[in-house]
Amino acid sequence: MTMTTTAFRLESPAFANGAAIPVLHTAQGLDLSPPLRWQGEPGATSSYALVVDDPDAPRGPWVHWILFNIPRDLHGLPTGLQRQAELANGARHGGCWGVQSFERLGYQGPQPPPGPSHRYRFVLHALDTRLPLHPGSTLKELQRAMEGHVLAKAELTGRFGADSAEQH
Repeated sequence: MTMTTTAFRLESPAFANGAAIPVLHTAQGLDLSPPLRWQGEPGATSSYALVVDDPDAPRGPWVHWILFNIPRDLHGLPTGLQRQAELANGARHGGCWGVQSFERLGYQGPQPPPGPSHRYRFVLHALDTRLPLHPGSTLKELQRAMEGHVLAKAELTGRFGADSAEQH
């Protein structure tokens, strides 16, 4: 059972919820993952899983980042997290980049087509276990593995548009 609580919060010093994601964190910039921090997780949390997607992509949600088995004692991620399959702390990157094609590991910043800005959802799940998944696992594999293990989730949404004046 997934529970969303007001106590479990996800935020970024780079942008406020609902605000523009700075170019630095997009494919038009240096494509560095934004810094994230969280607090208020349930006491039984064993690990976290992060999923970033673009629900406004023309062909359906576009997965920009999957990171799972984030240690329970971490309460944030730095700017520009390495894109290696497994990090020194045991966190693992899942596959991303595309609607049905999972070709890349690590954060892949916003790169929407011309037109209105898109929303980018950063969803952090507090889990009661570590997941038995390999680096490169797909979103569907992650979702199956998380079933019955999500204690709470926190969400942060940023916006970015390829030709939006708010980005310049």
